[in-house]
Amino acid sequence: MNNEYAALVDGRHGDPFSVLGVHAAADGRVVRTFQPQAVAIELLDRNGAVLATMQRTHPAGLFEARFPPRLRRYRLRIELAPGKHYTIDDPYAFPSTLGELDLHLLGEGTHLEINRTLGARAVTVAGTTGTRFAVWAPNASRVSVVGSFNDWDGRRHPMRFHPGNGLWEIFIPGVGHGDLYKFELLDRDGKLLPLKSDPLANFSEPPPGNAAVVYTSNYTWQDDAWQRGRHAGPRLDAPLSIYEVHAGSWRRRADEGNRYLQWHELADELIDYVLDMGFTHIELLPISEHPFDGSWGYQPIGLYAPTQRFGTPDDFRHFVDRCHQAGIGVIVDWVPAHFPRDEHGLARFDGTALYEHADPRKGEHADWGTLIFNFGRREVVNYLIGSALYWIDKMHVDGLRVDAVASMLYLDYSREAGDWLPNKHGGNENLEAVEFLQRFNEIIHAHGAISLAEESTSWPGVSRPVFSGGLGFTYKWNMGWMNDTLRYVQEDPIHRRYHHDKLTFGLVYAFSENFLLPLSHDEVVHGKRSLLGRMPGDEFQRFANLRAYYGFMFGHPGKKLLFMGNEFAQSAEWNHDQSLDWHLLNHAPHRGMQNLVRDLNRIYRKFSALHQVDFEQSGFAWLNGMDRDHSIIAWLRRDQQGNVVICVSNFTPVVRHDYHLGVPAAGHYREILNTDAVTYGGSGVSNDRTMLASEHAAQGQPQSLRLVLPPLATLFISKTQ
Repeated sequence: MNNEYAALVDGRHGDPFSVLGVHAAADGRVVRTFQPQAVAIELLDRNGAVLATMQRTHPAGLFEARFPPRLRRYRLRIELAPGKHYTIDDPYAFPSTLGELDLHLLGEGTHLEINRTLGARAVTVAGTTGTRFAVWAPNASRVSVVGSFNDWDGRRHPMRFHPGNGLWEIFIPGVGHGDLYKFELLDRDGKLLPLKSDPLANFSEPPPGNAAVVYTSNYTWQDDAWQRGRHAGPRLDAPLSIYEVHAGSWRRRADEGNRYLQWHELADELIDYVLDMGFTHIELLPISEHPFDGSWGYQPIGLYAPTQRFGTPDDFRHFVDRCHQAGIGVIVDWVPAHFPRDEHGLARFDGTALYEHADPRKGEHADWGTLIFNFGRREVVNYLIGSALYWIDKMHVDGLRVDAVASMLYLDYSREAGDWLPNKHGGNENLEAVEFLQRFNEIIHAHGAISLAEESTSWPGVSRPVFSGGLGFTYKWNMGWMNDTLRYVQEDPIHRRYHHDKLTFGLVYAFSENFLLPLSHDEVVHGKRSLLGRMPGDEFQRFANLRAYYGFMFGHPGKKLLFMGNEFAQSAEWNHDQSLDWHLLNHAPHRGMQNLVRDLNRIYRKFSALHQVDFEQSGFAWLNGMDRDHSIIAWLRRDQQGNVVICVSNFTPVVRHDYHLGVPAAGHYREILNTDAVTYGGSGVSNDRTMLASEHAAQGQPQSLRLVLPPLATLFISKTQ
């Protein structure tokens, strides 16, 4: 046994359960334990009676004693110094706590509750409470749990290896909620690797540390009614107006060192604000644990842990619960496209390219300095889908917005010739990523959640069902619409007639996907200026332009998204290190913009014609899309019952009197919203309270209205009953 003992005390033994614990000996049984911190150890029965004083068999701290016949359970009293001792249950006295089914499902990469099995989980074994630690590291020669409970000594808790699927696990009695831990690994050649945080950690310590924290939730949910409704599946005919939020900068406590709001404070303040503004959902920029504030969460280090910046995991549960009780859905940005190189994270986790590709032509994003998940490895796919289900099932979030989908789909994404490897057919499509995304979408839809793709190319069928060859997302961000229309409204009005197609081109493909119209955080950073800052003209015209643009957006087919601050026309670019400029609401133009967005959400939700048929041609018709000389467009939206709302945008600073607009039916019409209203900061040009359509045909319609079109404004007009 000398070689076995030497390997144990040197921290090189890959099968500690073959030596430690109870084992047969020539004349009975012995129990062995390695406790380098101990000066003496007594073997106890479960009642605390001393059975034997253990003998030191190696000066580094290996102890041994004869084990009485018929005895099954024992404890160890460990003396650190005279009069200073503590008692433990021996981890090496317990069998594996991973069941055969768990091991089988983990091995084939189909375990949908991987969070219940891997990581650090509170369990009770034979009446003894503790924590089971389990981690995937198939190429390691030894893995240990180190933490606050063992002086961060990797020799004291080396783990059991399951060679069939590369898992290491150990049950450590007495370890529980709040204990810090990491994994210490030796690579296949016995080289000590940097300490690794748990890939499935549910909580982490604050900087400058980066250890995982054993966390057991005690939260009691109160959103049963919401959950029952969610599991009926996504409603494409329902209004969806998203308020996109960076939790760290929506509002800060300037008088308390510019600190973040915590989840319970956001529950008190953000939810009431979103309710008042009429948004249906909050979308949070990534809240998975991430090491660098400046990444805004888009370089996550732990896909199973809400960041400690804003409170505990149960604090986040409380926030989601409060949202649901208020009737607000919660979407979180989720990043399976890449991960950072930080040495305590996933990078070369067991000394090999485990989660990433070994070849940098497939495994690295040069633009971001990050690593790409290996979607061809079943265990990696299981890890990612398990993360998605963790947020949906354990955190009750209603949807996941997947960032940077294009970078996943294309093998040559942002790469020069020769810097990428083609697929087996010679193409540039990442077939493994496609299969992963299809599986991801099928599974999370089955769990009642929605998915949103930030996909910036013309990849076909992003939001079409998997059975018809699509990727299966619920919605796709319409990046083309966003880019075209923003370029249009940045033009001086005198030049807009030459760019009219940028305003109308989105309707050529508007029904090819389930589109969402995003004015997101990406449009107000990196020198792009704020949305208000992009608008041409004097102050009045800049506000009027933006109001008209918001009206155009809310009338256009597609679901809606506004980044925080856009709703009151933040003047400066977004700065993630400080609060939004809430003081601007002391100024009438900004307050007027906020009033407008509130009312746009109100009519968007109230009038089914504006949201019910977003993804079919039957819900839209041009009334006048070709008046480029006056920079005017007019269209109607129609619901399933045939009710219509007419939308007219005038993108010049000229009032148009006596403008004839064809309408489909006779009767009385009325303005339901005018972005030029005084309450929004406009000039107050409007139409009569009710308008009677005449039998004068116009623009191919049998009836027409004679309108006054306010300057730089959008009108919403409804037929009265």
